[in-house]
Amino acid sequence: MARDPDTIQREIEQARDALAATLDELGTRANPQRFVESGKESVRAKLDEPKVRYALVAVGALVAFALLRKLFR
Repeated sequence: MARDPDTIQREIEQARDALAATLDELGTRANPQRFVESGKESVRAKLDEPKVRYALVAVGALVAFALLRKLFR
């Protein structure tokens, strides 16, 4: 069964457009800057949690106390 050349040409153009859209989407998803921004947002969200914030303050205070104690001994 022979296919019409115009139909084949339209199918090729549709496939090319779909491929271009897919490549554009992959380029957007694989952008390294996007990964950096996503990482920053997740760290900021984690640090905004009270449990994490207070734990970091406590660890910082203990380290400062240990350093001061070592300096003055």
